[in-house]
Amino acid sequence: MAAIRTAPIEPALPAGFVNASRAFVAAAADLVTGVQRRFVGPANMRSARDNAWAATLEDRARNEARAELTREVAALVARRSSRRRLAKTR
Repeated sequence: MAAIRTAPIEPALPAGFVNASRAFVAAAADLVTGVQRRFVGPANMRSARDNAWAATLEDRARNEARAELTREVAALVARRSSRRRLAKTR
């Protein structure tokens, strides 16, 4: 069986470009965080945990609103069907 030789794969981007891009993104994130901290204050900075908790509360509120609407629709349907039954018996 013959051995298959492959050419070494060259990176699509030079490593220097990748490192520079990462450094730029990190510096931009630090700048945005610093600006946010200046505007809202360190005590009011939102963390990932704060965002997740806010999303959880929004989901609970949305689910409760959906359940309330379902209960209201079921009550309307029940009233309507009981009125129809009453009308048929008269």
